[in-house]
Amino acid sequence: MKAAPLALAALTVLAGLLAASGARAETSEIAQAFNAVGGAASGRIVQLIALLTVLSLAPGLLMMVTSFTRFVIALSFLRSGLGLQSTPANLVMISLALFMTFFVMAPTFDKSWKDGIKPLIENQLAEEQAFPKIVEPFRVFMLAQTREKDIKLFEDLSHGAFDIKDRASVDLRVLVPAFMISELRRGFEMGFLIALPFLIIDMIVATLTMSMGMMMLPPSLISLPMKLLFFVLIDGWNMLIGSLVRSVN
Repeated sequence: MKAAPLALAALTVLAGLLAASGARAETSEIAQAFNAVGGAASGRIVQLIALLTVLSLAPGLLMMVTSFTRFVIALSFLRSGLGLQSTPANLVMISLALFMTFFVMAPTFDKSWKDGIKPLIENQLAEEQAFPKIVEPFRVFMLAQTREKDIKLFEDLSHGAFDIKDRASVDLRVLVPAFMISELRRGFEMGFLIALPFLIIDMIVATLTMSMGMMMLPPSLISLPMKLLFFVLIDGWNMLIGSLVRSVN
């Protein structure tokens, strides 16, 4: 008779242990599910932060990897050569340089969109696979516009950290600054050629006014209309924009 209560108690304890074990198993599965969801959410948060960072740096990236720098420097030299401080306005100059950049870089943008960005949006490629395809058209463009001397400069400054064995596989950390100083050099070269005729007009006018004894007459008062007339007569905007675009192509 005493064995029956003991057996019942043993069965009760065994059932409790089994129930506790089942509860722990379910809890473990729930925890794993939460961890998986949390890991996915963390990955998406990192991707979102990276996207916001890229968008905030987009204007700087546009200047670093496109021909915008060359265009805006040349247009700035034009305004300085004409002697006009605020005409055309900064908004007009920046907008013109921006749309010229879009025009020149259109094949590069199209190839980057077609090969990398569009497949990424359509989930045909992962981020790791899409990034090289997005960057490659810009790499080809920058390599075509960058002097070998500038690439060699940054390779030497890196002290072997970026050993360049193949020009087509230059690290972006070397290629981008080399491309930028190449663009700055070309922008200043073109700016000098733009400003030189206006400088000659200023010197001629200053010499004539001095020789005629008009000491109190500012030379710019006479040279400014002459420079504007000269620029309009030679159809300067057409020549300048055409030369800038051809310099990239």
